[in-house]
Amino acid sequence: MQISTDQLVPHLKRGLAPIYFVYGEETLLVDECCRSIRDAAQAAGYQDRQVFTVESGFDWNDLYACMQSLSLFAEKRLIELRLPTGKPGESGAKILIEIAAQAARDIVFMVSSGKLDKQVRESKWAKALETAGNVIAIYPLEAAQWPLWIRRRMEAKGLKPGPGVVDLLAHLMEGNMLACAQEIDKLVMLFGSGEVSLDDIEGNLGDNARFNVFALADASLRGEAATVDRILGRLRGEGVEPVLILWALAREIRELTQMATLIAAGQAPMRVLEMRRVWAKRKPLVTAALKRLSRDAWQDLLSRCARADRILKGRGAGDIWQELQCLALGMSGVKLHT
Repeated sequence: MQISTDQLVPHLKRGLAPIYFVYGEETLLVDECCRSIRDAAQAAGYQDRQVFTVESGFDWNDLYACMQSLSLFAEKRLIELRLPTGKPGESGAKILIEIAAQAARDIVFMVSSGKLDKQVRESKWAKALETAGNVIAIYPLEAAQWPLWIRRRMEAKGLKPGPGVVDLLAHLMEGNMLACAQEIDKLVMLFGSGEVSLDDIEGNLGDNARFNVFALADASLRGEAATVDRILGRLRGEGVEPVLILWALAREIRELTQMATLIAAGQAPMRVLEMRRVWAKRKPLVTAALKRLSRDAWQDLLSRCARADRILKGRGAGDIWQELQCLALGMSGVKLHT
């Protein structure tokens, strides 16, 4: 069964499942979920804890033997398996399926991993763990989710954010959850509990936002020109290759051009979104972008992608970073000079 991070603590209060599978690219949340399960297990009498980490030369038979043996120290055991790559291999997959099929009441088996692709999530071993226990899948927060996450975390630490505090933290820390959590912990150390104002934090915070090429494309589709400039500057400063940025922008522009062409030909917008298999959570984003720019505007941007590609390959004159800026800002609705 799948449960969210918000559902985990209430679930643990009702009792422990025999198996937990926690994965995601937000290391902070993965670690905190595992800690919650670990604490709940200890409180419930699972005093014997054994940890296995899958690395080169790992013997899966050792794990299986541990699951089958009796504990010398406690009646109830917590056995943790850390699977950094998310790929147990053929032998590991078989062992995990067998463990899932033989879930025992006196053992809590917890598997943790990083980000998993769709093929791994749909694998037999992953499905077996989900069927026998609970899966907690953790995904990066979207921009609109950051303020609520920050407010909840501050309140959980005894801090009451004053006007503008949450917005400032969200602006400076977007995409960098670990840095944001550390800043909140620092505020606790500096001010203890109670209200925290803008005056308290301004000057003590750096810009620790972390972005990637997908965040740039999404900001462009949302029409957030200022955010586009900020993200592009950060990507350039971090040494991200222009070819990756062009790939992300061109992919969106190509898709939007095709959809805008279908709509201009008389197709209903919602029907076009279904035909192009746009994810439900991205439909508002794509719909807004299609309303913002005409078919001709998207075609012009597609032509600029070709020009940027020539510059990138040394076959045309121009500044590739300036071209990327024009593409991203053009997607956000800024009128460009040809």
